[in-house]
Amino acid sequence: MSDRPLNVLFLCTGNSARSILGEAILNQDGGGRFKAFSAGSNPAGTVNPWALHTLKMLGYPAEGYSSKSWSSFADGPEFDLILTVCDSAAAESCPVWPGRPISAHWGIPDPAAVAGSDAEKAAAFLDAFHMLKRRIDLLRVLPSASFDQKGLRETLQAIGREADQQ
Repeated sequence: MSDRPLNVLFLCTGNSARSILGEAILNQDGGGRFKAFSAGSNPAGTVNPWALHTLKMLGYPAEGYSSKSWSSFADGPEFDLILTVCDSAAAESCPVWPGRPISAHWGIPDPAAVAGSDAEKAAAFLDAFHMLKRRIDLLRVLPSASFDQKGLRETLQAIGREADQQ
């Protein structure tokens, strides 16, 4: 791969919570090695306010995010990695992406589906944030050479399965 940052797309169905959190975490913590984006197969149209609240509370930028369709990326950029963060998006037939990016599934429970008190909602978003952060931290420390190796997809899948068992 080139010296340019790796383009990573976080996909979810609604693109209102988990994929937004992933985009924010990787862009903030990626050290210039990554450029993260997010999209949805059936976007909600708005970013969940709890996602923005969680980002702000944890010191991450909380402005500039939007809930958008994956079709908004039809003309680029070319993605290196595509990470689905919800089971619905993982099961859907995704578009054919230029450049044949590596894809993996990192299932995260949907914090936006939690009904209850504000404390329960806040806890669900914090849990989702921390699950994504652990996985992204493991992605960030992979050596650059590993992004050219055939086993990268399996490594990314393993991160999705094992990151939360630590």
